[in-house]
Amino acid sequence: MKHTRLTLLAASILAIAATSPSHAAPLKDKAYHFTIVHTNDHHGRFWKNNDGEYGLSAQKTVIDGIRADVKAHGGEVLVLSGGDINTGVPESDLQDAEPDFKGMSKIGFDAMTLGNHEFDNPLPVLAKQQKWANFPMLSANVYRGGRPMFEPYKIFNKDGLKIAVMGLTTDDTKKMVSPENLAYSDTWTSGRVVNPKSKAGLEFRSPIEVAGKLVPTLRKQADVVIAATHMGHYTNGNHGSNAPGDVEMARAVSGIDLIVGGHSQNPVCMKAENDRNDAYVPGGECKPDRQNGTWIVQAHEWGKYVGRADFTYKNGVLTLDKYALIPVNLKKTVKDAEGKSSKVLYTAEIPENPEMLALLKPFQDKGQQTLGVEIGSTLGLLDGDRTHVRAQPTNLGVMVAASMMQKVKADFAVMNSGGVRDSIQAGKITYKDVLKVQPFGNTLGYAQLSGKEVQDYLNAMAKMTPGSGAFPQFAGVRATFENGEARDIKIGNAPLDMNKTYRMAVNDFSAAGGDGYPKLKGVNPTYVNTGFIDAESLKAFIQRNSPIDASKYDPKDSIVRIGSVPTPTPAAK
Repeated sequence: MKHTRLTLLAASILAIAATSPSHAAPLKDKAYHFTIVHTNDHHGRFWKNNDGEYGLSAQKTVIDGIRADVKAHGGEVLVLSGGDINTGVPESDLQDAEPDFKGMSKIGFDAMTLGNHEFDNPLPVLAKQQKWANFPMLSANVYRGGRPMFEPYKIFNKDGLKIAVMGLTTDDTKKMVSPENLAYSDTWTSGRVVNPKSKAGLEFRSPIEVAGKLVPTLRKQADVVIAATHMGHYTNGNHGSNAPGDVEMARAVSGIDLIVGGHSQNPVCMKAENDRNDAYVPGGECKPDRQNGTWIVQAHEWGKYVGRADFTYKNGVLTLDKYALIPVNLKKTVKDAEGKSSKVLYTAEIPENPEMLALLKPFQDKGQQTLGVEIGSTLGLLDGDRTHVRAQPTNLGVMVAASMMQKVKADFAVMNSGGVRDSIQAGKITYKDVLKVQPFGNTLGYAQLSGKEVQDYLNAMAKMTPGSGAFPQFAGVRATFENGEARDIKIGNAPLDMNKTYRMAVNDFSAAGGDGYPKLKGVNPTYVNTGFIDAESLKAFIQRNSPIDASKYDPKDSIVRIGSVPTPTPAAK
């Protein structure tokens, strides 16, 4: 007799579903009112910025107000995050995002999906963060040993209405974080350890394929199905070099009522069908995207907004009554009659919650003590603006590469622009400024390459899409990139010699194949991971060379690109 074989994915989903509570139908003719509150891509912004914008203390005031309003009208609330709590602000990074997760717990988040930056740290750090969070971290497509490593979903009972929330993480994660952080760890003590005997590392399966298997099961268990995703919103599904995102999933998988997204870090406010308003003004009307019957929302980044979606469910029909993005003390620059600039609020000021301030202030003070020390200065702006550094050579990109080259005594250096996270303003430079530029703690490495291998490597760089984190910055090399090939290559001031061996500096993330770079680690026997931390090397470089003459690192025509260049795709972080 032949037996049908279930795939591991289907088997694991059925096993999980078998343990789920039975589904009692909602009452006929009863109107169930509920509100979804959402944020995403927090990136360590637990404290307000220097202009008094965002921060968890004001965010708590907003969400407390929504809860009170919804309760007064007989409704229920779910607070969800689209992930990426980690990485971005040194005060948070140095403390493993402890203030962020504890602050979210105090706000009362109900669930979050895991973003790619949740894997910036080794797994034991993530396990520690799970203990700080009193809400589940969800992801249905992160696997280990053939089984989901985290809770795939959670079902909430809101006054008799069952709402299922599943988590989905971009499958680009495997190329966006250090491979060491995805390897097997016997110190992993939290999360969904379903196969502890397996020595396998983490596997990021296609979220669209996983959702296609899981959604029919959830529809039997719940009345409303929500996907909390970290996949990105790409207008009309044009995802470029990024993995497919929310639009593509909504079109491919029927039965999802709402996608609460993140990763692409934009406010999803549509001007018309498949036409997003990328010039959205805080406080303006915001209409979510709708694809294949699925609403798609995203609240930009850093807690700049709190999203609020008010729904009514009655007799099997779900209606979106109202949607808004609430600015959290966002400000615009205005000029007076004399041309003097100042910052003013877009909308009414939101006071900070005193209890949250009391929780967070010790963390902020501790971080400031470490980070505020001046280490040098620059005579001009060092440009690390995301829209610039991912599309063209910049002076900061060149300087970062130069610091790498000097540290490992290389002939030239290549730096992925996704690892350059902020600019450095003219004037004094603090350790905090350096960590804002390089927050990931990558280590530096080098490889001995023949002239032919240099040619091949630079050919690969010539194919990197402008707008993506893979876009390369260089030091010590000049070349012309034309239609995906490198020519007229000079290392230093001399033409590339095919009979010579060159030392190339690169960070360990790129050497391991991160951002789609040619893999050197474990492949090229000459590759050496020095163990030097990139931010520490940049700090030492600044100390040695201050005051920095920003013009010295002007890329000028170091890399000339001619021929057709792909249209830049907004790169996910």
